[in-house]
This record gives sequence, structure tokens and C-alpha cells, in this order.
Amino acid sequence: MSTEMRLGDDGDISGTASQQDKKRPFLDALVSILKSKTSLIGLIIIVLLLLVAVFAPLLAPSNPISGGDLFNRYKGPSADHWLGTDELGRDILSRLIYGTRISIQVGIIAVGIALVIGTFLGAISGFFGRWIDMIVMRIVDILMSFPSILLAIAIVAVMGKGLTNTMIAVGIVGIPQFARIVRSSVLSVKETEYVEAARAVGAKSYRVLFRHVLPNCLAPIIVQTTLSIGTAILDAAGLSFLGLGAQPPKPEWGAMLDAGRAALQTAPWVVIFPGLAILVTVLGFNLLGDGLRDALDPRTKK
Repeated sequence: MSTEMRLGDDGDISGTASQQDKKRPFLDALVSILKSKTSLIGLIIIVLLLLVAVFAPLLAPSNPISGGDLFNRYKGPSADHWLGTDELGRDILSRLIYGTRISIQVGIIAVGIALVIGTFLGAISGFFGRWIDMIVMRIVDILMSFPSILLAIAIVAVMGKGLTNTMIAVGIVGIPQFARIVRSSVLSVKETEYVEAARAVGAKSYRVLFRHVLPNCLAPIIVQTTLSIGTAILDAAGLSFLGLGAQPPKPEWGAMLDAGRAALQTAPWVVIFPGLAILVTVLGFNLLGDGLRDALDPRTKK
């Protein structure tokens, strides 16, 4: 299908294609996700987690912080406490429900930091090239030379313990992945005919980049964002398990694992259920991310 090109008043190159045609790739991606069993499972898991996070006060049987009873510490799953109690007699189910809020918050904020900074660095690096590309990519190479968890530990050790610093550290660790993906996409898109046409009619560089190049790099960015949320939640839980992330008495899943490891043999439910919560959450984002990648990548379509 041919598209007639026209020059706008502000120097933009646009076509006569309808808004429906522009939205079709994402509509097709949604249909593909709904048709894929694994992707649909991931989507259902994420929706359920979001609902649990939003309605936590209504779903939690008791207060996750001050609802403990030392006479009921390390009680196994029962009708009163479906998932048992922890070392202070607090209801594990309530702490898991409120922990969903913390984990979702950590994933969104940490990935948001990586997304904004990484996309900006990758965009200017790939679009302008030359010395900008060299400087940005060398910084990215240095960051990627460290194992992600060790780099996050080093950042938190410098900034101090706490959930806020953990989100910043995990966000910084994720910047190189976004920068490389966006840079490679920009390098490909900026050589297309419509970008050259926009330059030919005198559109400014920043307008070409943000109006014509970046919007056509959304597919890999969306996929990377979805996959990175699961990784960010896992990294934050790891830092909390090491005592560097969320501090007691916050009901964060990694901190719950750390607090319960001393009673692993006598009260295994204290670590089993937080571990399963982390597993299911990360699995949900990974399944949805894989489905988005298959749906948005034209090379995987028959």
C-alpha cells in the first residue's frame, strides 16, 4: 500500500495514512498476546498483582507490621493464618500482599530511571554519532563490564541502605541495556527514506530525532521495559536479602527471605511463600515480555 507524502507547515513529513493504520501494529501485538497461552498467562499474573497492590488494605487479613503476636510466632498454615506466621507472629499472607506494593513500586521506578536516562543516551549516541557516540558507548561499556548485582551492591554501599537508594542503584544498573538497544534501533531508523526526507526539507535535528526516529523505535523499548521490570524486582529482592535494600519492618519479599532463613528447617513456610511470590512475579513479566517481543518483531511473523 503506497502512502502519499506531504510537507507540513512545520517542516514535518507525514503521510495520508489514517490513525487506525498507525495503531495497527500495537493492536496486532495485543491480539497476538491474547492468542498465545504463555503470554496470556503472564498478562493475567501481572493484572492480578496490580489488583492485589491496589486493594491491599482490603485483602490483607491483618496489619503487616504491627499485627504480630509473639505467642503465635512460627505457626504453620492454618485457618487463622493461611500462610502461617513469621518470627514475630505476623501474618505472612498480609505481609506478602503489602509486599506486592513495594515490589511493583521498585520495578516501575527503577526501570523508569533506566528507561529515561538510557533512552536519552542511546538516542543522542546513535543519532549524532562521532565523539558523542564514542563517549557514551565507552561509559556504557564500563558499566556493563561489572556484574549487575555487584555494581548495584557497590552503589548502595556508597549511597547507604534503604529502599530509595536500592531503586536508584537498580535503575543505574539497567541504563546500559536501554542505551544499547535504543542506539542500535536509532542507527537503523535514521537511514530510512522518511528521515532523509525530513532532513531535506529543513527539519531541525532534535525534531527529526523525537518526531520521526524515536517513535519508530518503540517496539524494542517496550519489550525491554517489560523484561526489565522483572529483573529489577529480582535485583531489589537480592539487595534486601543481603540487608542493603528495604529495612525491617517493611514487608519486602527479599527482606522476608532474609528474616526467615534462620528458621528454614523448623518453619520453611517463612521463606517458601516469599520465594514463590518473587518467582511468580518475575515469571509473569518475563512471559509477557517474550510475548511482546514475538508480537512486535516482524522477523518472527510468518
